[in-house]
Amino acid sequence: MVQQSFIYGAMILLFANFINRIVGFIYQILMIRLIGPEGVGLFNMVYPIYVLVLVAATMGIPLAIAKLVAEETAKNNFAGAFRIFKVSFLLILCLSVFFTVVALAGAPYLKEHVFPNPKVYYCFLSLVPGIIIVSLCSAFRGYFQGLQQMTPTAVTQMTEQLIRVVAGLSIAYFLLPRGIEYAAIGLSLGVILGELTGFLVMLGIYFYHRPRIALAPVPNIPFLASTVRIFGLAIPVTLTRLVTTGVMSVDAILIPYRLHASGLTMSEATAAYGELIGIAMTLTLTPGIITFALATALVPAVSDAVALNNLSLVRSRVSESMRITMLVGMPATIVLLTMPEQLCLLFFDYPQAGNVLRAVAMGGPFLFIVQTTTGVLQGMGRADKPLKNLIVGSVIKVTGVYYFTAIPALGIIGTAYALSFSYAVAAWLNYRDLQLLSGVRLEILQWFVKPVIASVVMMLVIVNFNSLLISWIEAEKMRTILSLLIGVPVYIIIMSLIGGIKSQDVARFKGAFRIK
Repeated sequence: MVQQSFIYGAMILLFANFINRIVGFIYQILMIRLIGPEGVGLFNMVYPIYVLVLVAATMGIPLAIAKLVAEETAKNNFAGAFRIFKVSFLLILCLSVFFTVVALAGAPYLKEHVFPNPKVYYCFLSLVPGIIIVSLCSAFRGYFQGLQQMTPTAVTQMTEQLIRVVAGLSIAYFLLPRGIEYAAIGLSLGVILGELTGFLVMLGIYFYHRPRIALAPVPNIPFLASTVRIFGLAIPVTLTRLVTTGVMSVDAILIPYRLHASGLTMSEATAAYGELIGIAMTLTLTPGIITFALATALVPAVSDAVALNNLSLVRSRVSESMRITMLVGMPATIVLLTMPEQLCLLFFDYPQAGNVLRAVAMGGPFLFIVQTTTGVLQGMGRADKPLKNLIVGSVIKVTGVYYFTAIPALGIIGTAYALSFSYAVAAWLNYRDLQLLSGVRLEILQWFVKPVIASVVMMLVIVNFNSLLISWIEAEKMRTILSLLIGVPVYIIIMSLIGGIKSQDVARFKGAFRIK
């Protein structure tokens, strides 16, 4: 397997994430229709805690693998790169077994003292086997990403998602007659089956398309020296992800409790939490198919540029990534802010979540900027910066959630406002650090002004076209679909006319599929 270009790797992940988002949308729609917001809320009460254990089990090692392997291959030290992978894999194996035992032993305590709703206990136990599976698979993904080979990651992600959706919904459907909590267990079992299938596919890819560097003689480098080098990069990344998933876990526990304090029953609080996570956040994160792909591909790409001491290349990749981020994120945000009820009706047949979606969407662009800038800072070896900024944003978010959610007049809307404001703070802090470290300049015209102008024009067309259709088409869902189909080409045309989309973008898009 040969090394891929940065843009090619990003496009591979973009395609995989696009497919996963489409499948994920269908999954969310069918989940809401099958088990309702309350069932989705039950599943999402335990899933962040499961992810938190996964982060502890992997300790940020996969990202360290990607960065160190990229550095070594940039210097043509293929044997050293494979040595990094072998040591890392052993470390992940030991950690994942340890934290699996910890999760099983600590489950009764979580049931009694942590979970807001005791119905989620068996749902959590069903997820525990995935700790080892996901951890080992992540080691292989980090290895291939370090080689800037994004295809194995893309293939396994799509496989996991497809199996997760089909198996999870099928099992949930058959268990639903026994109760909503059993349906949530079905979703958990679907997650495990998807992860197991993805891991088996990854093993097949590794052994069938074994990279050439794996055949090189492994240098006799002390195990301790390699371990210190790996954890030197992994620990800051781990702390960042522990904070991220830790705050998600706190949200999963705190939000239902505070909603209950505002006067809702626990069942109503669980359903409101399901609206936020299962509907509003799902729609808001849609442009993440772009920003997540960029953030993942940026780590080895920036590491490569830094290893070669090419700061101008770092700035170029940052500028291009930010432009693409806002090119997609801004119009999506404008649409979510303008017609949230119509979108909730269209996708989930649940327009009641429109107000929650509008409040969450306000923070969308900032969240996308956080994802992109975090990938760059981690690639530069400064994972401590997004960690510090994430902690600041998280403190603000948890504080806002605690006070605003319990206000009866706000409730779950207060939670959404707290989320949006915390994203804005973290985005500003990340960009400030990136500017100081790389010298990248804020390109207001390209990143913000042009996408906003085109998005506003697009939205005016959508709103007016939708009004014209009222006398012709009674079905609101059909009007929404047709309006969006008209609006998207308008946005592309306006961006092309004002220079937001350039002629070389088309050439770059075509060239992205040629391996360099």
